[in-house]
Amino acid sequence: MIPLNYHHLFYFWTVVREGGVTAASKKLRLAQPTVSGQLRALQEDLGVALFHRRGGRLILTETGQDVLRYAEEIFTLGQELQASLQGRAPARFPRLVVGVSDVIPKLIAERLLDPAVRLPEEIQLVCQEDRPERLLSELSAHAMDVVLTDAPAGPQTAVRAYSHLLGESGISIFASAPLAGRLRPGFPGSLHGAPILLPARDTGSRRALDRWFEEERVVPRLRGEFQDTALLTAFGREGLGAFPSPTVIEDEVRRQYGVEVVGRLEEVRERFYAITVDRKLRHPAVKAICETARADLFGGT
Repeated sequence: MIPLNYHHLFYFWTVVREGGVTAASKKLRLAQPTVSGQLRALQEDLGVALFHRRGGRLILTETGQDVLRYAEEIFTLGQELQASLQGRAPARFPRLVVGVSDVIPKLIAERLLDPAVRLPEEIQLVCQEDRPERLLSELSAHAMDVVLTDAPAGPQTAVRAYSHLLGESGISIFASAPLAGRLRPGFPGSLHGAPILLPARDTGSRRALDRWFEEERVVPRLRGEFQDTALLTAFGREGLGAFPSPTVIEDEVRRQYGVEVVGRLEEVRERFYAITVDRKLRHPAVKAICETARADLFGGT
């Protein structure tokens, strides 16, 4: 194995932080060809592409994003080490690294994580949002403490992982006030032919909704599919279509987005899981997340 060249990694980290080779060269007080050459050398040593070009700009590849996360930890720790040796290090708190699946509504994620930051012992919360499969890959490499998602870990997970059910919720259908006023009479049959926004097809909530539509012979007019629930809700707020969200956060959705409830699909259930590499929960913040979710957010379900 070729030893990692940390000078090259530092130049890579600086290029990303400064937004390009030109700005990084000024920061490092090096010529642009020198910095560009160091980036090429790092990619050759690692055997992967860290960037691709788009419109003259350097854009991180998925692998580049992974390398950046490690570089952030390496050089942040290095800066703390220097500060410690000079007697001015900031207080270090236990870290909780959480992967939040992009299919989890932001309001649910906030409610789930709130108990962790309210523990008597202060922690440093690190949240990373991504697709579930990428988060589970990070978890398998022990780069995360827990992954919050809408489905249990499957057999394709790289290492043995344990799925802790946090609870489940029915689904409420929301819409802007004018659209809700039209759809509320005759619900749920009124959804037939109505404009609707749905989660991406590979999500648990979408599969449950599709089954319900098929069983009820309701065929809404699909206006959009979204991996990111925040973007889905934003378009719903603007009146593009009705949209689903867990009933347990119904009040928060109404207040925050100014939308109205069209109706509820209690028979359509969405489940939420905390996935860890340990069967027994050891991290006190992860224990707080699981216990509070089961007792309060999901009402013991």
